[in-house]
This record gives sequence, structure tokens and C-alpha cells, in this order.
Amino acid sequence: MESCAAVEKEVEKVINKFSAINDHSQRIIGDVISFIEKLRSSIAEGKWTTGPTDRDFSRFFPLLTGTPDDKLTPGQVEVLNDALSKVKDKLHRLTTEHRDLHGTVSKVGKAIDRNFVADFTATSRTDAFQSERNVVLLNKIMAQHFYRQGMDDVADTLIKESGLPAEDIVPEPYAELHRIWEAIHNGDLSPALEWATRYSEELDARNSSLEFKLHRLAFMQILNGGVHVQTEAITYARTHFAKFVRRFEKDIQILMGTLIYLPIGIHNSPYKYLTAPEMWIETADVFLKDACQLLGINKDSPLSVIVNAGCTALPALLNLKQVMMSRQVTGIWNGRDELPIEIDLEPENRFHSIFACPILRQQSSEDNPPMKLLCGHVISRDALNKLSNGPILKCPYCPMEQSPSDAKLIYF
Repeated sequence: MESCAAVEKEVEKVINKFSAINDHSQRIIGDVISFIEKLRSSIAEGKWTTGPTDRDFSRFFPLLTGTPDDKLTPGQVEVLNDALSKVKDKLHRLTTEHRDLHGTVSKVGKAIDRNFVADFTATSRTDAFQSERNVVLLNKIMAQHFYRQGMDDVADTLIKESGLPAEDIVPEPYAELHRIWEAIHNGDLSPALEWATRYSEELDARNSSLEFKLHRLAFMQILNGGVHVQTEAITYARTHFAKFVRRFEKDIQILMGTLIYLPIGIHNSPYKYLTAPEMWIETADVFLKDACQLLGINKDSPLSVIVNAGCTALPALLNLKQVMMSRQVTGIWNGRDELPIEIDLEPENRFHSIFACPILRQQSSEDNPPMKLLCGHVISRDALNKLSNGPILKCPYCPMEQSPSDAKLIYF
């Protein structure tokens, strides 16, 4: 963003300067045209205007209206030279300003070259996808991403052309969630209401507001039909809002207040915000968030998270590259599977280039990878084996007891 802002600043300078030159050029050209028109009128009348005072050249008028062989007198030549000098001076100023504009435009190109680097080879691992295992992992995560986006046909084609075993790619429930999320955005609440009814008890246990918000949108959708749907709206409210009275009493009272404005239309009432597009967007986001938490899947696609993390880390790596080049260092990687610098990412997505076990104080490796416990704490595999007491493992940071086999391998 800083790079974009720097280039945008130079572009704004060009636009402002161009606007100023354009206005000034219009005034100068207008002055020149006015001056020439005035000179032409003076010639036709036998007068020559050289400045604030007019000289009467009527005695030359017969010559001006004579034959083409007539010659200008020294006085006429003086007046014409004076006019040409003024015109030339104004055009010279236009040329100078135009040349300055070219210099400002060239600074935009320099700003782009300075802030956007096209060569990213020094910030990448050329050997990352030389192994067949890494290529398979990449294809797999791409296929899962397409399934999560509801692009099943693209994912199936990728699996077929890359030769991935179809049984290794199991479409996550997120594919269904994405289709429901899109349906909400398109004004179709049926799939979302069916899903919320199916998981109603689990949503209530999590104190989720999703089911109520979906019914609220459905209620307002009915009211958009006008006065003749009042009975239908009241029936819907009695059927679906009863279970939410204790938690959303005030919100339900507001919804009942909308019935008063049916004759003039909800869009003309103080409750028109209930039908605004923002309400649908908010409910769709709540659905995606609560559904992912309920099903135990990530809200964001792992591929999108990785790409966003890489975009965040890239500017810092490019700056490091420039420093290394100025010091004549050929490479910035130290040959280990870790970044050469720490990268600050978004708070909700915390990543580390390396992991040090808080129990054994050792950095993780392929032989001793980090393991995530059921409680969310992370320790190394060696620490997991040492802390295990048969089938029971007590977390060193919280009182939760669990089975060592429930620990999951995580990647940094």
C-alpha cells in the first residue's frame, strides 16, 4: 500500500500540473487569438494597434487595399514585427510549461520502478517445487480451494489433469456453505434456513444469533409484499419468533412495529434500515463464521491465507533484497526452511517462520515437528512423547487431559 500511495502521489502531481497548464494555455491562446483579430480589424480599418495607444495608419490603407505587388512601409513592418514578437513570447511560455510537464510525467515512471520490483527471484525458493511431493501438495491445496469456492467442475478437471487420486481430495462441507452464502447474497434464504434448522440445537448452545437473523430477513421479505401480506407476516412471526423472545425481545418488538407502516411501505418508514443490503451482507458473514466454527473448519481457504501472507511479507523481503545487493551479498536465504526476517501479519492469522518448543526450548524440525493439542496449545513431538503417561496426556499449560493420539501435526 505504501508503494501504491507513493506512485499515486506522483500521479496527482501530474494531474494537478496538467490542469493548471491547460487553464493557462487556454487563456494564452485566447489572448493571442484576440490580439490577432484586433490586428486584423485595424488593418481593415486602416489602423494598427501596437499597444495601449492606437496609431493611425490610414495613410497606408490605399497600399493595403492595392495590388499584391504593393510593399509594406517601415512603419507597417514595425507594427507587424511587434505583433509577431508578442505572439512568439506567449508560445514560448507554452512550450516551456509543456516541457516541464514531461519532466513531471517521467517522475511517475521512476516512482513505479522504485516502488514496484518486477524481479522476485531473490525472494523465492527455486527448489520449492522440484520434488514431486511438493507439486502434489500444491495441486491438492488448489483443488481443495476450488471445492471450497463451489467450483467443483474446475476442481474435478484439475484432479484429472494432474493425476491426483480422487479419493485423497474430499470436498469439505465448506462447498455447501459457500453455495448457501451465495444464496443469501442473492436474496434466497431457503438453503440457509434449512441449514440453520438442521443445526438449531448446536447454534443455541453456542449462543449464536444466526437463526434469528435469518428469520428476521425472511419476515422483512414478506412485509415487502405490502398490506395484503400482513396476515402472512403475523403468522410467520408467531411460528418462528417464539423461541427467540427471551434473547431478542427488543428486536422482535421493533419487527412488530414495522406492521404499522405497511400502508405507506416499509421503505418510507423509520424501519427501512431492516431491508437495507447491509443487513443481508451482515447475515451472510455471520452464517459463514458460525457455520465454520460449528463444523470445525477454517473460514478462509488455506490457499488464500498463504497468498495473503506472502503478499504481506513480500515488501519486507524486497527491502531486504535491496540492502543485501547494496552490500554485495549474493543471496538472502540461509538454506534453512525459515524466513530470514520476522513478518508481522494480521492478528487473527498469526504465523511464525520457525517454532521453538516452550517445553524443551528446541526449534522444531522435520524429525521433531510441532504438535497441536486438543486444548489449542502447541508443543514439539519430543515433548509430547516425554509428557505422555500411557494413554493420558495432561497439557503443561492447562488442566485439560487428553489422549496423545489426538494431537495434530501443524506446519509453520
